[in-house]
Amino acid sequence: MNKPISSLLLAATLLASGSIAQQTVWGQCGGIGYSGPTNCAAGSACSTLNPYYAQCIPGATTMSTSTKPTSVPASTTRASSTSSATPPAGSGLTRFAGVNIAGFDFGCGTDGTCVTSKVYPPLKNYAGTNNYPDGVGQMQHFVNDDKLTIFRLPVGWQYLVNNNLGGTLDANNLAKYDQLVQSCLSLGVYCIIDIHNYARWNGGIIGQGGPTNDQFTSLWSQLATKYASQSKVWFGIMNEPHDVNINTWATTVQAVVTAIRKAGATSQFISLPGNDWQSAGAFISDGSAAALSQVKNPDGSTTNLIFDLHKYLDSDNSGTHADCVTNNINDAFSPVATWLRQNNRQAILTETGGGNTQSCIQYLCQQFQYLNQNSDVYLGYVGWGAGSFDSTYILTETPTGSGSSWTDTSLVSSCIARK
Repeated sequence: MNKPISSLLLAATLLASGSIAQQTVWGQCGGIGYSGPTNCAAGSACSTLNPYYAQCIPGATTMSTSTKPTSVPASTTRASSTSSATPPAGSGLTRFAGVNIAGFDFGCGTDGTCVTSKVYPPLKNYAGTNNYPDGVGQMQHFVNDDKLTIFRLPVGWQYLVNNNLGGTLDANNLAKYDQLVQSCLSLGVYCIIDIHNYARWNGGIIGQGGPTNDQFTSLWSQLATKYASQSKVWFGIMNEPHDVNINTWATTVQAVVTAIRKAGATSQFISLPGNDWQSAGAFISDGSAAALSQVKNPDGSTTNLIFDLHKYLDSDNSGTHADCVTNNINDAFSPVATWLRQNNRQAILTETGGGNTQSCIQYLCQQFQYLNQNSDVYLGYVGWGAGSFDSTYILTETPTGSGSSWTDTSLVSSCIARK
C-alpha cells in the first residue's frame, strides 16, 4: 500500500533536518550527557577524547569514536594559514600536559607585592608540625593515574629571598620550596620554577624604574646554579608581565637568559613571557612576539627558548568566572600557530582553565585538542590550578582524597587527564 502524502512529506522533512543537524569543525559531537548534533561538517569527523567529550576534528573523512586521536590522519593536508578550519599539523598529542601546584605564590598581587606571611605551601607535613595541603600526593596521583608530564610550581620572589631585594636565597624558605621541586623531579616529570611577580617588586617594574636587571638576574643566577644539573627543571622567568615597555622588557629577559646559561644551566627549557598578562590573543599584536624573538642564548641560538603563553576562556579573559564562552582557537591559537611555524619557534601554554561546568568542559577540551593537533609548535599546556586551592576556588583543579585514592574535578577528568 502506498504511504499517504503527509507521511512522505514528514519523512522528507525529517531527512532534511537530519542533514542540517551537523556540528561545526572543533564542535562537540558526543560524550556522556551530550544531546546535540553527532554528525560532523564535511572534511571533519567525530573523534572521542574521553567518555565525556568527543569533538569534530578537521582533516579526517571517516568517523572515529572509539579512541583518542594519537596522530594526524595521513590524508590531512595543510590549507591556507588564514583559515580558521585549517587542518593542523603535529603528532596529535603535545609533549606536555599538566597543572599548576600553587601555594608558594599565595599573597602575591598583580603589583608585584608578595606578603610572605600568606604563603600556604602545598606540602602536607614540612617541618614535622604543620598540616598543609598534600601537593606531593596530588602530583603523584596526576602522574600515576592521569599520566601528566609537567607541573608549574609558582613562587613569590620575596619569599625566596626573604624580602631582601637583590639578596641571597633564604636558606629556610628555599628548603621548603625545594621540597616541592624535588618531589616533582622524583616523579620523572618536568617541573617549572615560576617567579610569580608580574614583572614587579612591590609596585616597581623590573628594569623600568623598579628593581634593576642586576637584582633580578641575581635571583635567577642563584636558582640556575642550584638546579643546573637537573635537566627537567624548567625556568619560568616571570608570571604575567603587564603594562611594561615590551622592548625594554625583552632586554630584561635577555639578561636573565644569559645569566641562567652562564650559571651552568646550558640546555634546560626557559620560558619567555610577553606583555599583557602573557595573553596568547595579544602575543603578536602587542609586539611581544617580535621583541622576544630577538632573545638568544649566549651562542646565538634559540634552542629551548620557548614562548610562554596564558589564555582563559571566560567572557573577559580574566579567569574569574565559572562559565566559558570561547575555545580561543580562531582569535588566539590559530594565528599564533601560523606565526610560530613561519618563524620556526615553539610555545607552551602554562596557565589556562575554567570552572567545573559544561561550558568550560566543552571549550577547554576544544582548545586543548587544537594544541594537541598542532604539537609541532605547541609543546603543551598546564591548567590552573591545584595545590593549595580548595573546592571553594572557582577554577579549582585540586583532586579530593588522599593517599592512593584521589578523585579529579570534572574539568581535569574531561580535558586534562591523559588516562
